[in-house]
Amino acid sequence: MFDRYESGEQAVLVHINFTQEGEWEDLSEFEMLVSSAGVNALQVVTGSRQSPHPKYYVGEGKAQEIAQVVQLTGADIVIFNHALSPAQERNLEGLCKCRVLDRTGLILDIFAQRARTHEGKLQVELAQLRHISTRLIRGWTHLERQKGGIGLRGPGETQLETDRRLLRDRIKAILRRLEKVAKQREQGRRARNRAEIPTISLVGYTNAGKSTLFNRITEAGVYAADQLFATLDPTLRKIQLADVGPAILADTVGFIRHLPHDLVAAFKATLQETQEADILLHVVDASDDRFRENIQAVHDVLEEIDADEVPSLTVMNKIDNLEGQRPRIERDDEGVPRAVWVSAMEGQGIELLFEALTERLASQMVQYQLRIPPQFQGRFRSTFFQMNCIQREEYDSEGNLLIDIRMQQVDWSRLEKREGAVLSDFIVT
Repeated sequence: MFDRYESGEQAVLVHINFTQEGEWEDLSEFEMLVSSAGVNALQVVTGSRQSPHPKYYVGEGKAQEIAQVVQLTGADIVIFNHALSPAQERNLEGLCKCRVLDRTGLILDIFAQRARTHEGKLQVELAQLRHISTRLIRGWTHLERQKGGIGLRGPGETQLETDRRLLRDRIKAILRRLEKVAKQREQGRRARNRAEIPTISLVGYTNAGKSTLFNRITEAGVYAADQLFATLDPTLRKIQLADVGPAILADTVGFIRHLPHDLVAAFKATLQETQEADILLHVVDASDDRFRENIQAVHDVLEEIDADEVPSLTVMNKIDNLEGQRPRIERDDEGVPRAVWVSAMEGQGIELLFEALTERLASQMVQYQLRIPPQFQGRFRSTFFQMNCIQREEYDSEGNLLIDIRMQQVDWSRLEKREGAVLSDFIVT
């Protein structure tokens, strides 16, 4: 096996159109991803297939064409706009005599370049190691067995087995360190819950303008650029909302179609801010022709991280790129705000966004009086104290605990989901 290049700056891009909808990708988005990675695209090879070829992903004729283009252009890397299996990647590398990278590897590379915080770097390394672990090959045939001198001979370990063991050890070490970070985040969330401070999490397709909106609302000065995955590390800032008081606004990493599963798993601690939010601000680039598909892609990722039931408010951003669109609030049949049209870049409609947020958060508080039998009192009383939602409590003549609670609707829904029908039976009507 030839030496793998550390990095490839000159690339041949490969984009295949499939008749199967699940395999379909966007070429313009792929070119933006490549540009975001700092790679110079020399040529784009396109083609059409009904389904991927098991050996080369593309047909054998197309694979030969890619190899010829690599030879003619002098490219040192081939990047596919699709997820390749380890065998396909290896077969293509043997044919093209250069490194081959798939869409997942490209996204991981962009994340590696953008990680700034200690946690972000750990998460990216974890995702990369999990991806690499499926792609280890026998590149060390001259070290078939590690052998020593007299008294040390034996079957030993192949170099491949050594590499796998070292990878496993490193992954375990990273997971331990990320567990510590997750505990620190959990302490911060508990403190906010005790203070009854609602959390608003910005979510959306990559390059929808989340960081620009975040800066406009908070004046935080977070890095924002017209490129994919400009934001990687989450940022939290406190804002003030009329009739609600202080709230925490969280800027998170952007989503994309077919976001690698390794990445979702690695960024679990970061995405926890989205799962535990009281409301999601789903930022959409209204000027993108494919904004509906982008909205669906975000919903798919939210479902994957169990955040699809968190209430959301859609923010149709970049109206300055559209003709005839003015800032406004869209309401549903009950008059509840469901979407706000704004321009984060120009600062248009921001006061309407605050108005809609205030309405949504103020209306999301619920109050109940519960009658809890003695056998359940310890468990539920402890839970309500941790949530800091108890208004009043006393005992009746039968030893039942009468307790008045007030909390966010989303917290009550989570509690109901966790405890089942038991909790509903305690409500005093």
